[in-house]
Amino acid sequence: MALRPIKHSDAGRWRRIRADNADWLRQGEATQPRTGQPPLSFHAMVTALRREGRAGRVLPFVVTYDGDLVGQLTVGNIQYGSLRGGHVGYWISESHAGRGIIPAAVALATDHAFDVLQLHRIEVAMPPEKAPSRRVAEKLGFKFEGERQKFLHIDGDWRDHLVYVLNDGDIPEGVLTRWKASG
Repeated sequence: MALRPIKHSDAGRWRRIRADNADWLRQGEATQPRTGQPPLSFHAMVTALRREGRAGRVLPFVVTYDGDLVGQLTVGNIQYGSLRGGHVGYWISESHAGRGIIPAAVALATDHAFDVLQLHRIEVAMPPEKAPSRRVAEKLGFKFEGERQKFLHIDGDWRDHLVYVLNDGDIPEGVLTRWKASG
């Protein structure tokens, strides 16, 4: 498993995974409320993510397994100043779910956010019905903080989300090291 920056040349594989997993991904897919605008094209999305990345507000990655793109992970909404935090969001193809790929990816990204970006707080949020995502957060040592009502627009409606948090220093040995040791 590896993380690498998303690139324009990922378009074909990214689109195939998204098309092949449309039903699987829809249940957690962020949507744009009331805009009437279609979703961004892949190239527009990558351009926007890379621009936000250069500004230090986002870390846009693809998740690879044996060198093949199998998902996406973004550390977003990065804030500095007195907050020093961000949010991790991700998706993975159904055929690669349950193999420990996403826990490893989230652990790697969280360690990077703490060690390299010197962030203090990382959040992961998911709809209550997304039990696999809850298990990812829990097995990595994220602590349940609470529920946010109608937090994100998902699959066409405002959805409540459970929020899990990890602060720098909560796992001194590092999230990836702890996760590997627990497995």
